[in-house]
Amino acid sequence: MADSAHQWTFFSNYAHVLVCLAENPDARLRDVADKIGITERTAFRLIGELEDAGIIERVKEGRRNHYEINADAHLKHSIEKHYTVGELLETLTHEQQQTSGNRK
Repeated sequence: MADSAHQWTFFSNYAHVLVCLAENPDARLRDVADKIGITERTAFRLIGELEDAGIIERVKEGRRNHYEINADAHLKHSIEKHYTVGELLETLTHEQQQTSGNRK
């Protein structure tokens, strides 16, 4: 029982997918799934739902997909709907951007 107390996270898998695609818009579905710890089928479903909601757009580039994120889309829950996807991603990827900026 103690192990299950450490399995929760503050963000949903939808947010995890967005972070993965923000970090690598050309990521393969398999890589997104592996990074998050979900099945490819679940990753496919989440990406489809984010696409249906107008939060991401899948652009076919040859045999691969490229994902474009609509940073102006608003979050869905009533207590967070005044924030945009871009603001969320800016917060979640801020540390990585600073680290990457320091390497250049």
